[in-house]
Amino acid sequence: MYSTGTCPYCIMAERLLRSKGVTEIEKIRVDLDPARRAEMMQRSARRTVPQIYIGDIHVGGYDDLVQLDRNDELVKLLAD
Repeated sequence: MYSTGTCPYCIMAERLLRSKGVTEIEKIRVDLDPARRAEMMQRSARRTVPQIYIGDIHVGGYDDLVQLDRNDELVKLLAD
């Protein structure tokens, strides 16, 4: 998950993932490394954080993660 140290949506995304049983979340702090922000924007074609990946699948941001959860697709994605 690409994130910053002060992003409330990053914190909420992490909480949601942990509530689904995710124990390891690799956080890439784009506020500490401009090269990582450029990498995030190239990979996701988005400028905002969080940008969440489950494996190699780009989930999107927090709102996208919540929508997956509401549609009961998040659990399936995490199981794969």
